[in-house]
Amino acid sequence: MPQDNAAPADGATDGKTARDGNTARVGNANAARDGDARDADAPHAGPAHAGLAHAGPAHADPAHADPADPPASQVTDHGGGVWAVKVPIPDNPLGHTLVHVLDTDRGPVLVDTGWDDPASWDALARGLGTLGFAVADVHGVVITHHHPDHHGLSGQVREASGAWIAMHAADTEVVVRTRSAEPGVWFDYMSEKLATAGAPEEHVAPLRAARASGRLRTLPGLRAAVPDREIVPGELLPLAGRRLRAIWTPGHTPGHVCLHLEEEHPAHLPGNGRLFSGDHLLPGISPHIGLYEDPSDERVTDPLGDYLDSLERIGRLGPAEVLPAHQHAFTDAPARVRELLDHHEERLTGLWRLLAEPLTPWGLAERMEWNRPWEQIPYGSRNIAVSEAEAHLRRLVKQGRAEAVPGTDPVTYRAL
Repeated sequence: MPQDNAAPADGATDGKTARDGNTARVGNANAARDGDARDADAPHAGPAHAGLAHAGPAHADPAHADPADPPASQVTDHGGGVWAVKVPIPDNPLGHTLVHVLDTDRGPVLVDTGWDDPASWDALARGLGTLGFAVADVHGVVITHHHPDHHGLSGQVREASGAWIAMHAADTEVVVRTRSAEPGVWFDYMSEKLATAGAPEEHVAPLRAARASGRLRTLPGLRAAVPDREIVPGELLPLAGRRLRAIWTPGHTPGHVCLHLEEEHPAHLPGNGRLFSGDHLLPGISPHIGLYEDPSDERVTDPLGDYLDSLERIGRLGPAEVLPAHQHAFTDAPARVRELLDHHEERLTGLWRLLAEPLTPWGLAERMEWNRPWEQIPYGSRNIAVSEAEAHLRRLVKQGRAEAVPGTDPVTYRAL
């Protein structure tokens, strides 16, 4: 939730993308509650509000959770003291986040918590109740990344149970920055960023108007819970009676982690344990990869390069089964990794061909393949599209396949 976002701090969205043209998530796999240029209070999409998708390597089949379903239908038993609870994401095509529950010697530990919404909270509590637990029994919360469909309910869980919350330091930094920053700073930053990317004045104007109006609505992420424990890559998490090791997989966010359960698969499937993959590796969706930025930080990051490197790391791990945060569990992670790597190489090559004509990031986004024509993409999702275009441009420049055209303003890029 895929941040182009109300988080006045992080420019990577939580959007996810699907080949079959379905809008894919919150961020985000990540897309809901798309920002509208007519709404001066929310002129850009939040971290879990992608609303568009480019051609992905596999068809997505977003399931829509029904809060009225009996609790048992919301819970999947994966064996070996591991369950998944469907926690709905309001107004989102993916329908739900899969919150995983691990039984430990000190009580249940959650991997992610779901969106901060009363219906989502009720679904989480009902799901735990089906397993014989109360929210008050939760011992700890492990967050794969900071997007609100994953981290949203963490604070409420901690208040009800006293549980600790663990997150990678890079994403904790985003949470702290977001909570402390003045929202107007983000509006100023986004206005300048989009203008520099070649956005037309009519697109930038709503951001400036919202800033001038002073009516800056509270959006997801501004009140996210600050974690009290750090996930250290390569180290085991403190789970009594379980072996859960953190693997840093940046790309979708700077601090995204996958979690490797170093235990034999309960059905004795071949492979190396089980992997809680968050949004990094999904069976039919390619996660949105945009820029993750701090308005005060001038470093040039390479999120797409980070993501591709992280994919290869997971492919080498070879888990017996992958338990993602959306869609469904699956096997043969190396094959899915190869599929995603091939997809991104094809996409980069296609964009390189587009740059035979020098283009701004906005111009490239207009020509990229999305799940609908550019004219039909809502306002906030266009911001996310530009972020994704810039992430691809950075990768092409780093590969020596493109360069900025000297003296252009806004800056245009051309193929080499």
